[in-house]
Amino acid sequence: MDEKSTVTEPKTHGLPKLPASTIWMINFGFLGVQMAFTLQSSQMSRIFQTIGADPNNLGWFFILPPLAGLIVQPIIGYYSDRTWAPKLGGRRLPYLALGTLIAIIVMCLLPNSGSFGFGFASVTALVFGAVTVALLDVSSNIAMQPFKMMVGDMVNDDQKSYAYGIQSFLSNGGAVLAAIFPFLFTATGIANTAKKGVVPQSVVISFYVGAALLLITSLFTILRVHEYDPQTYAKYHGISEDANSTGGNWFSLLKKAPKVFWTVSLVQFFCWVAFQYLWTYSAGAIADNVWNTTNAASSGYQAAGNWYGVLSAVQSIAAVVWSYVLAKVPNNHHKLGYSLSLGIGALGFLSIFFVHSQSLLIVSYVFVGMAWAAMNTYPLTMVTNALNGEHMGTYLGLFNGSICLPQIVASLASFALFPLLGGLQANMFILAGIVMALGALSVGLIKETYKE
Repeated sequence: MDEKSTVTEPKTHGLPKLPASTIWMINFGFLGVQMAFTLQSSQMSRIFQTIGADPNNLGWFFILPPLAGLIVQPIIGYYSDRTWAPKLGGRRLPYLALGTLIAIIVMCLLPNSGSFGFGFASVTALVFGAVTVALLDVSSNIAMQPFKMMVGDMVNDDQKSYAYGIQSFLSNGGAVLAAIFPFLFTATGIANTAKKGVVPQSVVISFYVGAALLLITSLFTILRVHEYDPQTYAKYHGISEDANSTGGNWFSLLKKAPKVFWTVSLVQFFCWVAFQYLWTYSAGAIADNVWNTTNAASSGYQAAGNWYGVLSAVQSIAAVVWSYVLAKVPNNHHKLGYSLSLGIGALGFLSIFFVHSQSLLIVSYVFVGMAWAAMNTYPLTMVTNALNGEHMGTYLGLFNGSICLPQIVASLASFALFPLLGGLQANMFILAGIVMALGALSVGLIKETYKE
């Protein structure tokens, strides 16, 4: 795949200009999918420590989601490139429907890991939790990938930043709702504590409501979006109808990938290592720094878990606002917006180690949210602008490796780094801040390219 470097504005493909309402519908189900991911990322550490997991072993559980994504998303991309099932919605939508169905079932099982009488810290309870987490991430990845692909399939370059901006807005909107559910349900009188080894009802009901909203939002996209048939897709992208029919050898495609695919992947590596530690250690670090407890069964720890949910919502609101700012950045200043956002995020990570005030942590997570906005806006825009439509789904599935591999590396490294840094969860944020700063610096290696 040849690439052409230019410093001028990108040229529009043969893809037509879409109404704003269509772009919104293409992305609308992402609201529900992100709720599933947010409930998992914000509550997983809390769930596992509640049912008896050792903090030093949390990395094992946090390996499962990125491992699932690493395997599933390229497969979904590969097969959906070759799929055309008009009775089931098209090429990407059938996979969205399948992923949504499985995710809804698993979301009702995961928070009940401690409710089946397995016993506190029992192998059975921990294995059940691990299996349901893996299934939730497999299904969420199946449901999530079609949204990224449909933007690449149907939206021209002039509207692409807008489309991914809407996707980021809906993603963060779903994250806000999901993150504050336990806090809100506790405020309405639902129990936020339970007997030892059992996940509180405030968390269980949060997952139930998230599952219902995932179904509703996904149905909007499935019922309202009409994908291009193979002939129309080929015409709009200027490729032959059989260009995607063979699927493409993954190793061959990676060898032909545009250079920006690899330089953005390097930036992604640093960013996702940092965020893996955020998700793994936030609840425990906040409980220790603010509530002065490491006892997962205590009311203080469960309060810290709720507050981390609120802070996750703060992070997502900050990301929504900052995404709007980034959308105004001209194409030739993408790198400045990207690097600046990641640098601010690095300060946010570092500050979490030092802050012992519940309210002051809001500032830390606002900074983290600004980095999150850039991570959800720039990488996909830069990579899809350099692709010509051939094997779009496969390429985006492979690009997901730049998200999943860093998380796996971070989790494996944590087994050595966590005890090396004193066995305190707050200490991991010093490391996360340094890694995110490296990500900000590595943005300078990116050279954006556009396909004619």
